Amino acid sequence: MATNKNSSNKSGSSSSTKTVAEARPVDVYFDKYAESHQNPTNKLIHWICVPLIVFSLFGLIWSIPFPYIKFLGQYNGYFNWASFLLAFSVYYYIKLSPVLSYLMLLILFGFSYGISELDQWHKTGGPALWEISLVIFVLSWIGQFIGHKIEGKKPSFLDDLKFLLIGPIWLLHFILKKYSIRY
Repeated sequence: MATNKNSSNKSGSSSSTKTVAEARPVDVYFDKYAESHQNPTNKLIHWICVPLIVFSLFGLIWSIPFPYIKFLGQYNGYFNWASFLLAFSVYYYIKLSPVLSYLMLLILFGFSYGISELDQWHKTGGPALWEISLVIFVLSWIGQFIGHKIEGKKPSFLDDLKFLLIGPIWLLHFILKKYSIRY
């Protein structure tokens, strides 16, 4: 009987060890990110500011002049420095969660549309894309730091820069959880 208790303790231990060992990297990142995002006001600010930061960063990088590449021909205007940011981030996300990476790709395509519309607006006399993007970027980061001041904890990315990429998919994972979609 004592042997059964020991073996059940062992299996109980190995079961909990196994559960911890099976935690996916994306879930580990989400748990770590959530540690400094508990306050409801900070969370609300993140729901507003994180997408705006991604959009504005995309716009700022889009604004960097891209060289004309002859072999791209008529597709020259469709590739720019933001294309590399899109490719890098989706590659990173796909390693963490294919479902979240596909959603981010769709969101980034939507952002691309918005940014191209802002770029067209500039061509018809509106402000430059980089100016709009810079204003959004600065105001959104001010919002983020206000949120973290309210939270009383420093932003996660100050410990590890990869949390700059985790923030957007951390928000998406809540949407998927709400609809019981496995990510």
